[in-house]
Amino acid sequence: MTPSIIQAGTQAAARVDQTFLFIFGASAAILVFITLLMIWFVVRYHHTRHPQAADISGNVWAEIAWTVLPTVLVMGMFWSGWTSFKALRSAPADAMRVKVTARMWSWVFEYENGKRASTLYVPVDRAVRLDMTSADVLHSFFVPAFRIKMDTVPGMETYAWFQAAREGSYDILCAEYCGLQHANMLSTVEVLSDEKFRKWYEGEASGDEAAVGLLESYGCTGCHSLDGTELAGPTLMGIYGKERPIVQGGGTRTAVADEAYLRRAILEPDAELVAGYEGMPSYKEEMPAEDLDKIIRYLTGGAARDLDRGRSLMEAEGCLSCHSTDGSEIAGPTFKGIYGHKVVLEDGSEVVADEAYLAEAIRDPEKTMVKGYEPIMPPYSHLSDEDVKAMIDYLRSLSGGHD
Repeated sequence: MTPSIIQAGTQAAARVDQTFLFIFGASAAILVFITLLMIWFVVRYHHTRHPQAADISGNVWAEIAWTVLPTVLVMGMFWSGWTSFKALRSAPADAMRVKVTARMWSWVFEYENGKRASTLYVPVDRAVRLDMTSADVLHSFFVPAFRIKMDTVPGMETYAWFQAAREGSYDILCAEYCGLQHANMLSTVEVLSDEKFRKWYEGEASGDEAAVGLLESYGCTGCHSLDGTELAGPTLMGIYGKERPIVQGGGTRTAVADEAYLRRAILEPDAELVAGYEGMPSYKEEMPAEDLDKIIRYLTGGAARDLDRGRSLMEAEGCLSCHSTDGSEIAGPTFKGIYGHKVVLEDGSEVVADEAYLAEAIRDPEKTMVKGYEPIMPPYSHLSDEDVKAMIDYLRSLSGGHD
């Protein structure tokens, strides 16, 4: 439910309400007056009372009245609307400025100290000016509680302002149809006390919290979920190390989502478009290297495991010549889904392909031969513990996660 002006609003918003109530009240009064007048005329001039039609030549005072009164009423409506419009467009000179960038399908708010967020945080009783633009198509920034609605136009800067009178959370919507996820282009204005706002404004998030904040502020989570849900783009949950079907020419090829791939996907997304999804905007010019590094670190599990190194080692040692990563059978069992699953050995026994089993299978494969395959795999006893761990972490990533 939209909060009332008494709860949330400003003097400018109050003037909008006053104009609305004036026009609504005047229209209701006119409706009632005309209805009563029609009833009076039906009764007063019914044909039973006046069987003979009469020629009425006119009434000067009536003509003056229905000319002057509507003129006064319309001019009153115009003046009320004009004053409320001026109030909405006359942002105070000392207003806090926030840059608003709309994109399909999210809002990005950038503050004067460089801080970015996908939620608009503002202090209570402080004028806030929103300098708005769009990164792609036409959107419309709409906050019902503050009576502001302004289009955001690509290549043009528009603005609006408000001053919240009470703390609380107020909805932000897009009021212009802008594509597939238009209905999900939602955010909130979080009105905080001066102390809470200052703490947020001057605070610095760290670790995963900072990375998620960056993903939200750049609009990534508008199309890519973090919980496995499919939106307009593929989910980012567990994406690191996964194989992606890439459209190329008239067909598709497979690419592994390693660190290099993820960087390319952010900076040059159209170069390797995932099959089944539309393109996305490039962040090559928009995203600083520091922000990109934080996002990549988050997507790669904080670099706790070096999956790129594990895959590189397997390529260098020839493992991927006999073992596929896509489920297909070559000379040896596929690596896809092997971690944590049961395998049948040559002697008929079953074991779980856990870390201990895989380490032994790499260093001394004859002891762990899988039934149905030739004993052609050489031992890799020359590998260090760190090398083996990197390989196993890569195998784990091919089985649905990094845990």
